Amino acid sequence: MAAPDPTGTPSRSGSTPRTRRPATPPQTGRLVALEIPHDTAFAPGSGIRLDSGFATGDDVGTFYDAMLAKVIAWAPTREQAARALARTLETARIHGLTTNRDQLVAALRHPQFLAGEVTTSFFDDHPEVNVPGPRDDLLPFAGAVALAEHRRTNAKVQARIPAGFRNVVAQPQSTRFSVAGEEVDVRWYGGRAGYTPAETDPDRPVAVVAASPTEVVLDVAGVTRRYRTQVVDDAVLVDGPGGGATLRVVPRFVDPASQVAEGSLLAPMPGSVVAVHAAVGDEVEEGRPILVMEAMKMQHTITAPYGGTVTELSAAAGQQVEAGTVLAVVEPRADTGDTEGDNA
Repeated sequence: MAAPDPTGTPSRSGSTPRTRRPATPPQTGRLVALEIPHDTAFAPGSGIRLDSGFATGDDVGTFYDAMLAKVIAWAPTREQAARALARTLETARIHGLTTNRDQLVAALRHPQFLAGEVTTSFFDDHPEVNVPGPRDDLLPFAGAVALAEHRRTNAKVQARIPAGFRNVVAQPQSTRFSVAGEEVDVRWYGGRAGYTPAETDPDRPVAVVAASPTEVVLDVAGVTRRYRTQVVDDAVLVDGPGGGATLRVVPRFVDPASQVAEGSLLAPMPGSVVAVHAAVGDEVEEGRPILVMEAMKMQHTITAPYGGTVTELSAAAGQQVEAGTVLAVVEPRADTGDTEGDNA
């Protein structure tokens, strides 16, 4: 199991790395939580072993392999071993970095994988297993409830007032999270009667049985679900029976200092610039390589998002950059139309 989605092209020692643009770039940072249930050996009835080079609190850098752990399962049959391994990964607590855990769980449960019909094109042939993020649609709601409880219990004044209380309820509360690269708007009601989701399916009613900053218990159509939660800075870590997710709180008001110019090409990860293929004033077409970065033994090409003119180029070969650094700016031509999505 790796910190990045392993879609880049690794380099062999002493060779020049080949270039392939990853669907999800490798990620560095701190492992806020890494807890994978296992035995110290292949004990009867379990059959799960963990080989890990990282632990909770460790930093994943750019200079070594980003593989976090190797989880090994044993069982009398391939199907039993695959299902045990999928369940182990699904119930693991992994937070702070984007990993390929959800992709692995989906692959382990795919009928073709269970039948042993696997080739090197498995992920290309079955894009449904590549959908990022957990499959549990109630994780964001559980995270919103935990965050509301955390803010209530840590309030400087009026901490006894129920979260979301209003004398006259005009509209539901809204909590926005970023999870797996997508924004999710969780709408809920609070008050003396407790928490309830703003939108519910009549055939699948959801009720909050208990709520605190560290645990949220839901009743989903008569079935109890427990979610372990933790608020860390601007994120809510949520783990439930169907997996976990790191929900990052989207601020209601954007800090002007964090804004970048339209057409800015940002470094997707920390690394070094190994080549620059454009200059200020160049006219470029959509998809033209502007520069190449190297990180985690892979090279990543940053391309023009549309046709236009290179108006800024702050990166130079050999320069070390942090994730989010503005490397260049491409000003779109007047005839390029919609220019949404200004990242490389």
